[in-house]
Amino acid sequence: MDLCDLEKYNVDWYTQVRGCSAIVLKPKTTEEVSQILSFCDKNRLAVCPQGGNTSVVGGSVPVFDEIIVSTELMNEIISLDETSGILVCQAGCILENLNNYLADRGLIVPLDLGCKGTCHIGGNVSTNAGGMRLLRYGNMHGNVIGLEAVKANGEVIDCLNTLKKDNTGYHLKHLFIGSEGSLGFITKIALHCPPRSKSRNVALLGLQDFDKVLRTFRKAQAQLGEILSAVDVMDSVTMDFIEDKNHQQSPIGSHPFHLLIETSGSNEVHDSEKVNNFLDDVINSNLISNGTMASEPSKIEAIWSIRENVSNGYKKCGAVFYYDVSLPIEHYYSLVDDMRNHMGDKCERVFGYGHLGDSNLHLQIEMKEYRKELKDYVEPYIFKRTAELKGSISAEHGMGFIKGKYLNLAKPASSIALMRELKKILDPNGILNPYKIFPSH
Repeated sequence: MDLCDLEKYNVDWYTQVRGCSAIVLKPKTTEEVSQILSFCDKNRLAVCPQGGNTSVVGGSVPVFDEIIVSTELMNEIISLDETSGILVCQAGCILENLNNYLADRGLIVPLDLGCKGTCHIGGNVSTNAGGMRLLRYGNMHGNVIGLEAVKANGEVIDCLNTLKKDNTGYHLKHLFIGSEGSLGFITKIALHCPPRSKSRNVALLGLQDFDKVLRTFRKAQAQLGEILSAVDVMDSVTMDFIEDKNHQQSPIGSHPFHLLIETSGSNEVHDSEKVNNFLDDVINSNLISNGTMASEPSKIEAIWSIRENVSNGYKKCGAVFYYDVSLPIEHYYSLVDDMRNHMGDKCERVFGYGHLGDSNLHLQIEMKEYRKELKDYVEPYIFKRTAELKGSISAEHGMGFIKGKYLNLAKPASSIALMRELKKILDPNGILNPYKIFPSH
């Protein structure tokens, strides 16, 4: 493998951070991962586990010359119990490929991400990924039935349970979910996959202020209840960015806010009636200025593509600082206003969008070019302000290298101390994904 081939493994998707590893290993089996880690642990060689390398916090690339161990050849679907909906697969399976496989069998992956065509399910589990369907199906902690992982010393930990209820002892699988490859290398996953909905509707609504966004959301929760599957919001600056960078336009014109609401159910007549009654209510309540609804798959995908393609525009900018936080719902948009006031004319634009249904905000700051002094001006202000608002500085992408130094803003000292103890127990030589999560590890 020459230097050109190594480039994609050393640089993260957003080109924020770059390592200098000269070695990429691509095991196909758990046994090969075990042999690699055993050798590296005995020889004190640091390892960077890597899936689809779609991390936005520098969690999937080396900081220095760590050995990259990629799961891209670990892409086998092992089994599917269509009655229980339990899928067992290797960690390197691409999310979209799994979803396509399940579609032919009437099931669905309980996770949907903009990078689904690239990301690996092992990386999704390692970062406790959220995405657009979290409102309906929850996060990975709730959907992973079991897993298999390899400890730093090469020992295989078999937690690959396929029973939905098993309370025998500690739930060890949860140690590895969201640990970003720092406690063990996930090799196999047993995932609960619910039935694919027979009826799907999407409404794109235009609103005049964020108070109306929240009131509409509350009505959606009350009136759509069991069929509500996603609620995403985009501000007007996000829509300007989409039009500018991706050349996509809103089908309902310009509005201060766009709200995207999706329902998924089993009865088309029942679901359509509920959605139409909801829309009549928000129109009669003067909550929305305009809107459109789609039930045909092609039209649904066209509407969703506006939201899902936002990140594609980042590579057409001089630089974008990307932040993924969660906030109490009443403060969801106030952080965007705070950042606009903080930045003034120091940037091109500040824009916010995200999963309103679970209070997850994606806040972006676009600039003509990367400047370290601007990065230092943005951070730690944005993280301190998030903490002041009782939010989380990492909603669904982990801490990685970029956010690790701000861990003390997110967790109390006692929690951080326990996390370090667990790291020391499971990886005493510190070879697994070093310099991530902990600022000095």
